[in-house]
Amino acid sequence: MRSDSPVHAVKHVPGAVVIVRDGDTGRRIRGALVRIGTRRALTDAHGVATLPVHRRGELLVLAERRGYTTRGLELPFGKRRYRRVSLYRPQTQWTLYGATAQRTQAHAAIRLRPPFRVVWKHWIGYIEFPASVSGGIAYIANISGTVFAIRMSDGHQLWFRKIRWGKSAASPAVVGDRVVVHGMDGYVRVLDRMTGRLIWRYNVGSAIESSPIVEDGVDYFGSWNGDIYALDLNRHRVRWIYRSGYKITSSASLAGGRLFIGDYGGRIWSLDPRNGHVRWVSSVGGRIYGTPSVGHGRVFVPSSDGDSLTAFSATGRRLWSIHTGSYVYSSPAVWNGRVYFGSYNGVEYCVSAASGRILWTYSSGHAISGAPTVVAGVVYFSNTGRRTYGLNARTGRTLFTFDDGNYVPVSGNGSKLLIHGFATLYGVVPR
Repeated sequence: MRSDSPVHAVKHVPGAVVIVRDGDTGRRIRGALVRIGTRRALTDAHGVATLPVHRRGELLVLAERRGYTTRGLELPFGKRRYRRVSLYRPQTQWTLYGATAQRTQAHAAIRLRPPFRVVWKHWIGYIEFPASVSGGIAYIANISGTVFAIRMSDGHQLWFRKIRWGKSAASPAVVGDRVVVHGMDGYVRVLDRMTGRLIWRYNVGSAIESSPIVEDGVDYFGSWNGDIYALDLNRHRVRWIYRSGYKITSSASLAGGRLFIGDYGGRIWSLDPRNGHVRWVSSVGGRIYGTPSVGHGRVFVPSSDGDSLTAFSATGRRLWSIHTGSYVYSSPAVWNGRVYFGSYNGVEYCVSAASGRILWTYSSGHAISGAPTVVAGVVYFSNTGRRTYGLNARTGRTLFTFDDGNYVPVSGNGSKLLIHGFATLYGVVPR
């Protein structure tokens, strides 16, 4: 490095000191670019950047590093001349229901495994759908329609917002600096991620149970009136509506340039997300309450009163079905060539994605309503007996049990998993 380079020069000049670290692991990040005004410096081996800034007060600090999300913060520099900035890897966040746009209910980048210990807990109220996590903050809505922002490091509540005259039966989605929330009062709400302030809202006139999925600024979802919407959040207008004719509680999945969603008429729809045109439609023989998952070139669809899980090809050809003899509300999880789902008969199933052959089952003794979730080779599920289980995803062997739970069991980020109890959210880390 040349002796007259800006990065070299600032090392010997007193000024603002910025420590950059990984927000999930806490490790300091070497080689991050830090900017304050026109001044810039790279962090050293200890994650420290010193910039020749002598002005005190609130200063805008920008920090970036390849593989991390760029972050800008207004930080106070007074008598204390050093501040910390946390950067986050996009791959280790959990920004929407189902973990991926395909709604696989499986997170590939989080490596946390049991045994766990609880490091904090926060009472939320009746929890039906899991938290979404981004930038060290968990966003979760309870059934009464209150949205919470909870700090992942210590469980501290940063803000909450009550949805007036409504309930919530969906996970929020984090989109940049916004949180998108669907309400049973028929409103789509866009909130400021850091404050909870309402930025914009749109009323579809019917209850929404679909969790949001946003791609290129467009939110795709269905509602009780049977309509499927593509709502442009940037232009504040509907891009298109498709009328299925039956009630929709399913969330939409996106894969391969197609949108997949089910309805109470027992039909699974494949639509073009650009214009809402139907690519194909097939039937499962019973209403679809849960959300289709897409993986391995197949679409996996649960049926509640059809008591089954059915696999379709990407072109809509029916491939196989498994009948459990009881309701299948559970949205399936897809991982490593396997599909996982629960039934009201209390059994968790692991089946081959290719053939539908049952590889193992686990009887929990109580009805399973929520989706299972796969993290680091462990499949988690909860049942109505208020218990959460973690099983070896390959063998079905019990690895973890927890005395709380009801619906969807876990979400989290690279530092902690979140266990969703009946009314309490728990932050856990490996022992």
